[in-house]
Amino acid sequence: MALLLLLSGCANSTGTKNSSAEKNEKVEGQPKQGGELTYALATSPDSLDPHRSGLAVAVRAFRTIFDSLVVQEPDNSIKPWLANEWTVSEDGKSYTFKLREDVTFHDGTPFNAEAVKYSFDRIIEPKTQARNSVALLRPYESSEVLDEFTIKINLSTPSSAFLSNLSQAMLGIVSPTAAEKYGDQFGKNPVGTGPYKFVSWTENADIVVEKNNDYQWGPSIVENKEAPYLDRITFKIIPEEATRIGSVQSGQILAAETVPPQNIVSLKNDPKNQLLQVNTIGLPYTLFFNQRKEPWNDVRARKAVQFAVDVEAIVKTLYLNTYSRAWSPLTPGILGYDKSLENSNSVDLDKANELLDELGYVKGKEGIRVKDGRQLTLNYVDGTPNREKRNDIAVIIQQQLKKIGIKVEINITKDIASIVQQNADYDLYGNSQVNSDPNALRAFYHTTTPQEEATIKRLGGGSNPELDQLLEEGTVELDPAKRADIYKKVQQKIIDEAWIIPIYVFPYTVAATKTVNGIKFDPLGYPLFNDVTIK
Repeated sequence: MALLLLLSGCANSTGTKNSSAEKNEKVEGQPKQGGELTYALATSPDSLDPHRSGLAVAVRAFRTIFDSLVVQEPDNSIKPWLANEWTVSEDGKSYTFKLREDVTFHDGTPFNAEAVKYSFDRIIEPKTQARNSVALLRPYESSEVLDEFTIKINLSTPSSAFLSNLSQAMLGIVSPTAAEKYGDQFGKNPVGTGPYKFVSWTENADIVVEKNNDYQWGPSIVENKEAPYLDRITFKIIPEEATRIGSVQSGQILAAETVPPQNIVSLKNDPKNQLLQVNTIGLPYTLFFNQRKEPWNDVRARKAVQFAVDVEAIVKTLYLNTYSRAWSPLTPGILGYDKSLENSNSVDLDKANELLDELGYVKGKEGIRVKDGRQLTLNYVDGTPNREKRNDIAVIIQQQLKKIGIKVEINITKDIASIVQQNADYDLYGNSQVNSDPNALRAFYHTTTPQEEATIKRLGGGSNPELDQLLEEGTVELDPAKRADIYKKVQQKIIDEAWIIPIYVFPYTVAATKTVNGIKFDPLGYPLFNDVTIK
């Protein structure tokens, strides 16, 4: 089951409607039209170009603007959206889609096979710099327009993840006219076919979208397939968590994401407000060792840190039992998740010290280990303004690793592009990814080519031929049971070799006033606003 809904009062629905609200709507007939939803985001999106953004917070905003060819149901089955139907060639390398003929982009550009070909060719064009989208689209090779509403997509190899990936917002279909007109500025002038149209973006303040009155092609995972009920949504950018949630409690805004752990319990019992919570799926928040650098290219050094970091204490201390501890490179709920990894390792400072002794590091001044005159120092890089308390994780790990003689230097920076992606100048760096398929592991753990490294350095930088082979088998294997077995081996190998330290599974939380009904979540945990009404 991909979707976990923990909202009290909504146990058998993916929406926020409570029973009394449903009764009221039935009595009154049609859902209430109009109104503006104010919805606070915890950080500012980097771009509203679905092909160029890598941030989940951006998806929460631009999913309102862009539709996809297909949609993924909570049971992981794939259903039509902008594509009515499709066939797959016998060799699994070609997909032929029949498209809807009644769809128009917000700027009047007709939606057709040429628009789909343009979108996918744009993603693989290097100058687009579509980092996340190109990983999702692989092994895309080319598109052929067979007629105005029929397109054939060719892959270089079969891919079990391809259809599922097409459902993701980062492979949303963009208006060719607008993308050509705005070029690099398309992310500030996004045009799609979605239920809402872009209106404005005021930097670090808000993003506004308005109702698309022509919309009538909503996906199967929403009830309202036509134009949304709301007139507009204003996404307020409010990084400070107390201010963000306080704005809901005071009635200044109607909803806010990422509720602090200390507020979760109180909101569940709040007569005026409600808490919506859904676990995201994909890759949990994970710390990656940079295996390009010593001593982290030695499994003993990585294991020593793994034995010394008390993840359980971190998660309990910072998230007050409102977040789940992660044990694997994958989250629960995704195909192939290996539950046997849970509780498979524990803190052992003696083993950690033994491993560092083996490596020749001896404790020196102030208990910090030294080898060849150099202190054992770990450069811990984080790129967020304490998003989900990630800066606090760094501080706790700094304290924990001091016990085994490792000095941790914490570097909080916004310049991740230069420090992490271009120069790989870190020892430990954290990341997470929302994704619907375990094939997502390939982009993080498969060996990269020198050409790929020259463009963007993959997190961690480790290389293992056996792991590469398993990841390649997982991409093309069509039998779900066999795929699951393959990915269990992948997870075990990554943990056994201590490539990473999984930290937590992110529960997406929303605080909203009880006047707001109908916020739903897709199987990945992103909010949908097609059904939202305001009393």
